[in-house]
Amino acid sequence: MKKSWQIILVLIAFLVVNACSTGRDVVQVFTVSDGNLSGIGETEKARLAEIKAEKRKSDKDAKLENVIQTTPNYSVSEYLAVRGRDIKKSGNDYRVGGYDVLDITVYEEQDLCRDGVRVSADGFISFPLINRLRVANLTTSEIETLISRKLAQGQFLLDAHVSVTVSEFNSKQYMVLGSVKQPGAYPLQANEHVLDAISRSGGIDFEQGGKKGMIIRSENYGTATERKIVIRIDLPGLLKGGDQISNLALMDRDLLYIPKAEFLYIIGQVQKPGSYPYLEKEISLVEALSKAGGFTQIAARNKTRIIRVENGIEKIIHVKVDAITKSGQKTQDVKILPGDIIVVPESFF
Repeated sequence: MKKSWQIILVLIAFLVVNACSTGRDVVQVFTVSDGNLSGIGETEKARLAEIKAEKRKSDKDAKLENVIQTTPNYSVSEYLAVRGRDIKKSGNDYRVGGYDVLDITVYEEQDLCRDGVRVSADGFISFPLINRLRVANLTTSEIETLISRKLAQGQFLLDAHVSVTVSEFNSKQYMVLGSVKQPGAYPLQANEHVLDAISRSGGIDFEQGGKKGMIIRSENYGTATERKIVIRIDLPGLLKGGDQISNLALMDRDLLYIPKAEFLYIIGQVQKPGSYPYLEKEISLVEALSKAGGFTQIAARNKTRIIRVENGIEKIIHVKVDAITKSGQKTQDVKILPGDIIVVPESFF
């Protein structure tokens, strides 16, 4: 009789264990307040804190990515097909604005030569004999023609040869953000292109990214029809020299954005814990764990967690991995998203 009870108890235990590794509770989702991360060591907890700090630093990029997702997108060829005629009409020559500094030379008229002529905030300069002259939004060649004409109209010089150069570019700027070594704002100079901006910002930090690039451009700035557009750049092709069409001329208020690479993180009881680049191809939990060399011998396989932030809410997804790999429930495998942190705690049994 005693032996029969032992057999019954073994069968019950087997059924309980089997039920725990199959069925609807293979994957469970908790908010952080409900979930827990018991079973991970102090080293893993410290690494988890580091990862979260790194992710908080990238919040600005996340907001920028959201703007990109909600803004009309064009490839370079699509953009040129739509806007090419307007660009050609306006030209790529630099147009002078407030706070720029000009050097003006009138040949064979030393008394009229002036270096360091600063353009006023409202776009004017002062020049001998002709006093105030509006130069805002003119190219240097247009300013040369204007000064020559004004000198002739005043009967001062009938055929003046004038040369104008910009010695300081202060009126316009662009920004470079993302995976470059010196992100920030830069004064827009004459005839600057995408490659010039990358060079001025210290080059691409390929450890962080460099696979994609885009220009966020403001069209009709300051008018009722102002809008932003995104121009996608074939950055690898441009850097290799095979896609020079992507080396677009920069405009005032352009933002050149080179997104940082996206990562997933695996810590705890796996053979190769660390951060792994998230490629554009989808990856599942089991595939991610395989990238990390699989579990260690002391891993609590069925207590694997995924820490995920969705819509500003941090969640913990509990996954019984054995139920997926050993019981054939592959449909229960969880799709990993960029930024996910996979935590494999230690088993104490």
